[in-house]
Amino acid sequence: MTFSVSWHTLLEELDSLPSDAVLLSPVRQNPFRITDTQEHRVSIEYVEKDERRPLQHEQFATLFQRVQDAPDQAFALDRLPPDADPYAAVLSMHPRIEVDEDAGVIRHTEAGTSTQLATTSEDETADIERAEPDLQVYSDVLLVTDTLERHDMSDLAELESNVLVDLYTVLSDVQRSADELRKEVSDVLLGRLHHDQPVSGQFGSVQRTARRQRSLKDDDTVLNALDAAGIDRERVLSVDRGKVDDALDVTELSETDVYEVETTEYVRKADVDEATKETRLQGLKDRLAASDADDDEVQQLQAEIEALEDRIEDLTSFEPGSTYHTSTSTE
Repeated sequence: MTFSVSWHTLLEELDSLPSDAVLLSPVRQNPFRITDTQEHRVSIEYVEKDERRPLQHEQFATLFQRVQDAPDQAFALDRLPPDADPYAAVLSMHPRIEVDEDAGVIRHTEAGTSTQLATTSEDETADIERAEPDLQVYSDVLLVTDTLERHDMSDLAELESNVLVDLYTVLSDVQRSADELRKEVSDVLLGRLHHDQPVSGQFGSVQRTARRQRSLKDDDTVLNALDAAGIDRERVLSVDRGKVDDALDVTELSETDVYEVETTEYVRKADVDEATKETRLQGLKDRLAASDADDDEVQQLQAEIEALEDRIEDLTSFEPGSTYHTSTSTE
C-alpha cells in the first residue's frame, strides 16, 4: 500500500464526513473538525479553543511510513512528537488504519474497521447523560466542594472550630481516596509508558521513571566483603538504634541521655461521622439531580466552570517545536 494511493483514499474519506463531524485526538483527547482538504494538506479547527492548524501531507507520509516500518505495523502513540496526535486521528479515517487506544498504538490492518475515532457531532455529544462515577473520591470531593461553597475561606482564622474540623476531615478523606485512585491509575499507565517518552494530557504530562532502593545484605556478608577489600570493619560499625532502646529498658539511663528529642504537634483525624457525611452527600446529589438546566443560577455555575476550564487550559497548555507540524493561528 503506497502512500500516494492511501493519501487520496484518505482525502476521499475525509470529504465524505459530515460537516459537523468531530474527531478526537488519541493522546490529548482534544476534539476538532476538518475544515478543508487539499492535495498538500488537511486543515483542522479545534472545538474547545479558537485555533486552526494545517496538517501537512509530508507529515502524514512520515507517520504512515513509521506505521508500515513498525513491528507488526503498529506504531506506539507515545512516540509521537508533542501535539502530533491530530495526525494519528485524521490518518485513522483511512479504512486500513486504526487507532487502538487500549493498546496505545496506531496500526495498519487488512481487515476494514468501522470503529474509527469519534466523529460524533457536538449536538450529539451534548445529549450524552453524565453518569456519576462509583468512586469514593467523587463523593469526598463533592463534600469538600459543598463545604468550600458554604463558608468564606479567605480567612481561615475567622471560621468556627467545628467548620474547620469538618473541612479537615473531608480533606483528609479526599487525600486518602485520591491516593488510592492515583495508585490504580499509575499501575495502568506503567504498562503504556516507555522511559524518556512523556505522554501529555490536557492538564499536564507524565513520564516513566525509576527509583533505586538499597538495603544491606546480612552483617557477615558485608563485613567479609569489606575485610577482603582491606577495609577495617570498625570503620563501618555504628550504634544500633534498636539495641540502644533495649539498653534503656534495663538501665537507669533516660531517653534524653542518648537522644536529641524534639516534639512536633500536629492535627490528626480521630473519628469520622460516616452517617452524617452520607446524609449530606445524598442531599447534594438530590439537589444536583433536581437542578433545572434552564435555571439562571445553574447556567451561571456552568459558565463559571467553563471559564475556569479555559483558564486551566491556558495555564497548562504549551506549544513546543515539532517536526510534525508548524502551528499557526490562521490558515
